[in-house]
Amino acid sequence: MEFTEAYKQSGPCCFSPNARFVAVAVDYRLVIRDTLSLKVVQLFSCLDKISYIEWALDSEYILCGLYKRPMIQAWSLVQPEWTCKIDEGPAGIAYARWSPDSRHILTTSDFQLRLTVWSLVNTACVHVQWPKHASKGVSFTQDGKFAAICTRHDCKDYINLLSCHNWEIMGVFAVDTLDLADIQWSPDDSTIVIWDSSLEYKVLIYSPDGRCLFKYQAYESGLGVKSVSWSPCGQFLAVGSYDQMLRVLSHLTWKTFAEFTHLSNVRAPCCAAIFKEVDEPLQIDMSELSLSGDYMQGNSGDAPEVHYRVRYDVTEVPITLPCQKPPADKPNPKQGIGLMSWSNDSQYVCTRNDNMPTILWIWDMRHLELAAILVQKDPIRAAVWDPTCTRLVLCTGSPHLYMWTPSGAYCVSVPLSQLNVTDLKWNSDGSCLLLKDKESFCCAAAPLPLDESTDYSSDD
Repeated sequence: MEFTEAYKQSGPCCFSPNARFVAVAVDYRLVIRDTLSLKVVQLFSCLDKISYIEWALDSEYILCGLYKRPMIQAWSLVQPEWTCKIDEGPAGIAYARWSPDSRHILTTSDFQLRLTVWSLVNTACVHVQWPKHASKGVSFTQDGKFAAICTRHDCKDYINLLSCHNWEIMGVFAVDTLDLADIQWSPDDSTIVIWDSSLEYKVLIYSPDGRCLFKYQAYESGLGVKSVSWSPCGQFLAVGSYDQMLRVLSHLTWKTFAEFTHLSNVRAPCCAAIFKEVDEPLQIDMSELSLSGDYMQGNSGDAPEVHYRVRYDVTEVPITLPCQKPPADKPNPKQGIGLMSWSNDSQYVCTRNDNMPTILWIWDMRHLELAAILVQKDPIRAAVWDPTCTRLVLCTGSPHLYMWTPSGAYCVSVPLSQLNVTDLKWNSDGSCLLLKDKESFCCAAAPLPLDESTDYSSDD
C-alpha cells in the first residue's frame, strides 16, 4: 500500500459519495481536498468548531453541524459563494442529516421536541412533532421516495411515513415496543424492521401499511438486542444480542436459520483459520546502515539493535481467547455483539463481542460456519469492508493496519511516525482508505489484493 503524508484534522473526515473529494474539519474550517492529490480545492470558514460533517448524495453540497452554538451551515462545491445557515433558536439543534434528494436538510431539536425538514430550494419547512431520537429513528428507502420517522407521544411509539417529494405524512401507525431503539428499511424497500431497547428482547417486522408481519424474541428476562443489520442483498437480517450470540433471520420466513456463538474456548471440530497478532524481533546491524538509509543511526558500535515488526501467526485449536467479565453492578455492560458488519457480497459478516474486545470473528454465510478468528493485541476500534471486493480492514489504535481476505490475513505498518490509527473509512470506489488518529489523518492507496481473481472456495 502507498501512504500519503499526514494532514491535520480536529474532528470528522469523510469522502464524498462520488469518490472525488474528502472533507476534513480543522477547528472552524472545512477543508475540501482532492482525493487523488489531497490538494485543497475549497476552504470554507464556519462560525464555530465543526462537530459533524455530512455530504449530500449528489456530492454538490455538504453540511456542517456546529452543535456547540447550536447551528447548521451548508456549503456548495459548485457555487462556492452560496451558503446556508440554519438556526432553530431556543429549540437548539441536536442532529442534522441530508434527505436523499440532496435538497432538504432534516434537523432534530434538543430534547426531541420536533424534527424539521428545511428546503434549500425555497423557504418552506415541515415539522414532525416528538421525534423519538436525535441521531437515530429515521430511515429512508433505497429509492429515496419515502422516509420512516419514529415518534413518541402519550407513552407510545409510532412510525410516521412521509413522502420525500412533498414531505406530506402518508400514514402513521403505532408499534408494539416498550422503548423503540431504532428502525431500518429493508434493502428492497418492502419491509421495515424495528427493535426495542436492551431491556426488552423484541425485533418486529412491519409492512409499510402498518401490518406487523413477524415478531421475533430469542429469550426473555435478560438484556436483549444490541445491534441489527440487513445484509446488502436483503435476504438476511442479522441480530446481535447481549447473550453473546449472533442470530440470522431469513427474509422469506422470518425464522432463524443460523445461530453463531462467541465462545472463549474454541475447540475441534472448528475448522476456522485463527490468526494471532505477534511481535517478531528483527536483528539489525546498525553499523551496516548509512545515515541516509531507511533506518536512523542507533547506538554507536557494532552491537545489533533490536527492532520489531508485527505479523500474524496461524494458531491451531484448541485455543482460549482473552475474555473480560463485565461488572454486575454497573449499567451498559461491555458484553454482547457491539460491532457487526456485512461484506458487500453478503457472504461474510464480521462481529466483535464486547467482552472480548481484541477478537474479531468472521462468519461464512454460504457454509454457515466460522471462517476466521483474528486475535489482536489491542482492542479493535473499527473494522470496515472494502466496497468492491471481499477484503476486511481493521485498526486497534496502533500504527498498523490489519487485513483479511478469504485467502488469508496480513499486517501493514503505517510509515508515519506518531500516527496511531483509531478509525477507518473506505472511498466508495474502493480505491482509497482514510486513516484517522486523534489529530491527523492520511490516505492509503488500496489496490485489489493479489488473490482477488482467485476462487476463494478453493484451498489455495
